[in-house]
Amino acid sequence: MTTNLGVRRPDKAAYMLRAAATDAGRAYKQQLLDLLDVRTGQTTLDVGCGPGTDLGAFAELVGENGTVIGVDRDPAMLAEARDRTTGLPTVEIREGDAHALPVEPGSVDRARIDRVLMHVADPAAALAPLHRATRPGALVGLAEPDWDTLIVDADDLDTSRAFTRYTTSVAVRNATIGRSLARRTEQAGFTVLTVLATAPVFQDFQAADHTLGLGRNTQKAIDSGHIEEDLGRRWFASLSEGPFLASFSLFTVLCSR
Repeated sequence: MTTNLGVRRPDKAAYMLRAAATDAGRAYKQQLLDLLDVRTGQTTLDVGCGPGTDLGAFAELVGENGTVIGVDRDPAMLAEARDRTTGLPTVEIREGDAHALPVEPGSVDRARIDRVLMHVADPAAALAPLHRATRPGALVGLAEPDWDTLIVDADDLDTSRAFTRYTTSVAVRNATIGRSLARRTEQAGFTVLTVLATAPVFQDFQAADHTLGLGRNTQKAIDSGHIEEDLGRRWFASLSEGPFLASFSLFTVLCSR
């Protein structure tokens, strides 16, 4: 069988921008933005800002007397973010790591971490600098998936489960960070105000393949021996042949300093 698993890794900036533009992406991002209640004149921090998808929205909310700081460690992301925020004088793009934020202690009124902790080396070590950077009374919003809840509908449920196990155990560094987000923020010294869980639903196979990496991660699972090749290829091929559905849990936490 020669099913094309689409193993080519997508451009990171293009991937993030496309994911943010989906209905599910727009919905949870707006929910998080509403919870943060950003006010005019405030200093807002976006940790792991990526290509700057949401920096313009923050800039509009803080107004001409506020400041928006976007931090990322990836030079390509920083270049894209700078291009996207040209003409927005209140936006500052800074190179830095979540574990050592380039921000003055006690200087931030609002902060956001959006799908970043699942990738960092040490989530606790990333939350500690965020606590130092925020002022007393500051609001912090975080959103992270729990990949252990990933479901892909297929007749071959065993391979669907094997794909989820591979995603959780190998593909994503901190795959279950979503469920522990409230606990971890409490341990970092924040007070949890709100915990929400949503389940984005994908019914378009191509969109799900792009966002969830179905093809490229199936190939990686095959290569690493987590899924038998014929089973993996048949499973992936079957996903595009009829009605499609996949979903996972996304946790959003609002906390205060």
